[in-house]
Amino acid sequence: MRKGLIVVICALAAACGTNSETRTEPVARQTGAPPLTNTAASTRPRVVVLGDSLTAGLGLPVEHAYPSLLQRWIDDAGLGYEVVNAGVSGDTSAGGLSRLDWALDGNVKVLIVALGGNDALRALPVEELRQNLSTIIERAQAKHIEIVLAGMEAPRNFGHDYDVRFHQVYPELAKKYMVPLVPFLLQDVAGIERLNQRDGIHPTAEGAQIVAKNVWTVLKPLLASSRS
Repeated sequence: MRKGLIVVICALAAACGTNSETRTEPVARQTGAPPLTNTAASTRPRVVVLGDSLTAGLGLPVEHAYPSLLQRWIDDAGLGYEVVNAGVSGDTSAGGLSRLDWALDGNVKVLIVALGGNDALRALPVEELRQNLSTIIERAQAKHIEIVLAGMEAPRNFGHDYDVRFHQVYPELAKKYMVPLVPFLLQDVAGIERLNQRDGIHPTAEGAQIVAKNVWTVLKPLLASSRS
């Protein structure tokens, strides 16, 4: 599965350089995803998904982005939460940290942290990733918000040492802060041509279904226990 992500990241880098992932504008504006403020009048507790273009659903109608699928399954299960898509195209872990206060505004009960793909694509220092994710988790936990941490992988063309250290960040933080872990957000999607758009990195609607299931496997029991 990690080999699949390598293929995906290398394909994106070759085809697009850094242009497609260095935009700082919210992908929601491009895909029609509702902005964070659209839930201001809701009385339901929130599940905020803090991520990059994978979360925002780049190239997909809003209803096919994986946070929208999570919302559908939450409603079907009668769990009573509202999902907020806080995905921004090109965001690194530092970008996610910079807008954390905005993301945590309101009655947020669960924060899904799905960051790191762009850190890996740019070969940013692993310790910066670790520190940024740690700060996000600590600040959310200080507000008594439950965390789900979604893991990513780094391409091996940056060297074996970088690959291993990047991989270790997610399980180590999950253990340190005692938070549930989605081992790899793109599990069973990365590197599979039919499940990815032409850029080779953003899932198709079918791929997004699998990404949503990867998250739902961890999220559902957390929400059910919180509501019991």
